[in-house]
Amino acid sequence: MTQNITIVKLEKSPTELYKILKFEGLASSGAEAKIFIADGQVTVNDAIELQKRKKIVAGDRIIFADHTLDIIT
Repeated sequence: MTQNITIVKLEKSPTELYKILKFEGLASSGAEAKIFIADGQVTVNDAIELQKRKKIVAGDRIIFADHTLDIIT
């Protein structure tokens, strides 16, 4: 399976996890992003993340479906 790696530059740090999924187009809305997170479909730094409002900072790696997001500031 091929990973699509995207570098994401945060305008504001920290940023909530669900907002990053929405802004990067991986979820069509904040509500949809929250459902993906609650369902255990998103990992942050190699651990399943269930906190919708998890604070994401530079150096974090988010994996969802076949997308990898590397976070920078």
